[in-house]
Amino acid sequence: MEAVVCGIDPGLETTGYAILRSDGQRHTVIDAGACRSDTNTTLAMRLASLEKDISSVFSEHRPMAIAVEELYAHYKHPRTAILMGHARGVILMAAARQGVEVYNVAATKVKRFMTGNGHASKEQIQQAVKMTLHLDALPAPFDVADALAIALCCASEICRNDAKVMAV
Repeated sequence: MEAVVCGIDPGLETTGYAILRSDGQRHTVIDAGACRSDTNTTLAMRLASLEKDISSVFSEHRPMAIAVEELYAHYKHPRTAILMGHARGVILMAAARQGVEVYNVAATKVKRFMTGNGHASKEQIQQAVKMTLHLDALPAPFDVADALAIALCCASEICRNDAKVMAV
């Protein structure tokens, strides 16, 4: 089965997104980029901008599934988790409006899937994504590389589960 999947690395300042077409073995990048917000505007305006941008991506590509990195909080940086939570909420709302299934994926699961190490560095993820997708250059910024990795992880799971259902 071929799937069109969107991977999202949520953030208030920069949200990475990636649209992949995959059959579980072969992956084609359809689109990838970052939604950026103006740090000089209010939180409400930044969230509205993110919702408009991400909804546009969903409408244009009509993914069958959207995989969003789960909220992660580090005790040294609780504010980062709160801001990411705002962005993640807007993304989940936009996905629900499209009627698309949402997969919540832990960053450690994506890192383990891509590198075998649940605590891989950002640079290791970039390298793994570059190799897996046969890209000419490292995907950048990190948010886009992470979104590609999230999409790859989700597409692999969807195709693997579909193959199990078809084999029964």
